[in-house]
Amino acid sequence: MHRYVKGARSERELINFFYKLNYSVIRSAGSGVNSLSPDIIVIKNKQGFAFECKAWDRTSLSIDKDRYQSLVDWETNTGMSTFLAWRMNIKGWYFIKLDEMNETNKHYTVTMTKALTIGRNLDKLII
Repeated sequence: MHRYVKGARSERELINFFYKLNYSVIRSAGSGVNSLSPDIIVIKNKQGFAFECKAWDRTSLSIDKDRYQSLVDWETNTGMSTFLAWRMNIKGWYFIKLDEMNETNKHYTVTMTKALTIGRNLDKLII
């Protein structure tokens, strides 16, 4: 239960950030359970972003190939930039484009070092 609470709290943090910037915000029903849509969708002035959110305290983050493909399909179908949104303790949010992830046998993954090197945090995402 702790992991769910931490993830839901992190999602609410991201939702509130975009809401305060006057974005329309949607949190997917069953977020974290289904793979039909990203966790959070934000839209403002006909521009939208979709986020698969993770609050993870490890040096790398992985999602399974089926989930990755559903996010790629979402991005293709909607034309909406879709990101893996990684909430790191102390460092805050970092956003990884799907094609920036590395494929392994079972997953798509990104390391913390790569995410920090890309450096796409909240300030850089909304510019």
